[in-house]
Amino acid sequence: MRNTPEIEDLLRRNAPQVLGALVRRYGHFDAAEDAVQEALLAAAGQWPSAGVPGNPRGWLIRVASRRLTDALRSEEARRQREERAAALTPRDAFTAPPPGERAPREDDALSLLFLCCHPDLTPPAQIALTLRAVGGLTTAEVARAYLVPEATMAQRISRAKQKVRGMRFGRPERWEQRLPSVLQTLYLIFNEGYTATSGTALQRRDLAGEAVRLTRTVHRLLPEDCEVAGLLALMLLTDARRDARGGPHGELIPLDEQDRDRWDKAAIEEGVALVTGALARGRPGPYQLRAAIAAVHDESPSPEATDWAEILGLYDVLVTLVPGPVERLNRAVAVAMVHGPHAGLSELDALAGDLKGHRLDAVRGHLLERAGEPEAARTAYESAAAQTLSLPEQRYLLARAARLLD
Repeated sequence: MRNTPEIEDLLRRNAPQVLGALVRRYGHFDAAEDAVQEALLAAAGQWPSAGVPGNPRGWLIRVASRRLTDALRSEEARRQREERAAALTPRDAFTAPPPGERAPREDDALSLLFLCCHPDLTPPAQIALTLRAVGGLTTAEVARAYLVPEATMAQRISRAKQKVRGMRFGRPERWEQRLPSVLQTLYLIFNEGYTATSGTALQRRDLAGEAVRLTRTVHRLLPEDCEVAGLLALMLLTDARRDARGGPHGELIPLDEQDRDRWDKAAIEEGVALVTGALARGRPGPYQLRAAIAAVHDESPSPEATDWAEILGLYDVLVTLVPGPVERLNRAVAVAMVHGPHAGLSELDALAGDLKGHRLDAVRGHLLERAGEPEAARTAYESAAAQTLSLPEQRYLLARAARLLD
């Protein structure tokens, strides 16, 4: 009997708490992760026919703990670990732990995120380990999401697990210093899902959805953190447009040509409420500012009604906090919308040595087209198309270039 979507969702939601409980109690991150995967497979095989147990998380922890203690006993260091493994033999249930013993905690998922985003790991390793350990994706699923061979992703995840082996589990003492890395990892996962950087698909909805789900978890556990709320708002406000940004054949539809009736109004309302509440509580951070910009777009009834002056003002603040080339590129578009395409092109000239990839030429082509320079615009579009690894973006840019031949 096949898994139902409800069971699959239940397993995915419980996986990080189960893994966190095992790592907190036993250590051995990599062995614990393997044991959790075995427990999830056991549940997937039994629950559809036998029914979901009354305490599914306790069931998973019990089964995973048994798998883990069995694995620990079979290792070469059995003699050194045997006494400790025997002392840690799990009890039958976690519904009523004995006095002095902690039950599985809801913030185990957050502790796991902090561990996966340890500063000793590279950003690609942080992303891979987060999706594998916290997101519950298989190695094959993570590999498909990032278009690399499964063996390559398995090695990346294995190396990451080796690095975190022995590291203290739990929220770091200075966890506020680690939180930006956690949020950046979630943001990168979302961006790759919303706009795939390579391949034939315009977007990978499962990846974007996983980023939203994980960010909701962080927000639930840190409800007063304004940047967490800002990131969740940004994701919701951006993802609200996903159904309108792709055509029937997977082609890219730019923001100003999208059917706004297809935008997700509930997601927009939630995102606006989140960022409004966050901005009212203190000094805005980068994610709140990005969310505020997205909110201006989403609340505009038409492209012509967009308050570009407000967007430019928000970008002016954002680039003082994050003076990166991507933020400055986006600000250049706002400058062009407020002060004209030539003003925007002047901003782009200052970015020429700082920004790599196709986006600079894509924006340049757009502004040159608006400035009435079709030949230069066509050249820029073709240059951008030659640089992108995304087939939908390439087709879109070549279509823009071809249109200028008429």
